[in-house]
Amino acid sequence: MSETLPPKTCSIERLVTVAEDVEKVIRGEKTATRRNGRYADPGEIMELNGHKFEVHKVYQQSLGELTDEAVQSEGYKNVEEYKNYILSMHAGMPWLPQMKVWVHEFRAVQ
Repeated sequence: MSETLPPKTCSIERLVTVAEDVEKVIRGEKTATRRNGRYADPGEIMELNGHKFEVHKVYQQSLGELTDEAVQSEGYKNVEEYKNYILSMHAGMPWLPQMKVWVHEFRAVQ
């Protein structure tokens, strides 16, 4: 991929921090996480409770582009369930369809 990504705004250690999400990742139910900044580079390794996961894709997406299929990679049934979770985590945050987020896709390292 020749696309140059902007500098990271945070570190990979902060990518998945909520205990429930960590468990979803370890069980294989969550293979992506969306953040308002860039937390990892492709090829970086995230370690959660002794399990290693490689970030293999990093790209931007707007909230309006989210589909039920896309949020299933986050461990949610549908966009509405995901939206409710995000808004419960970020009190007062507006849900704006044009708002861009960074998608970090990862997979277990064997």
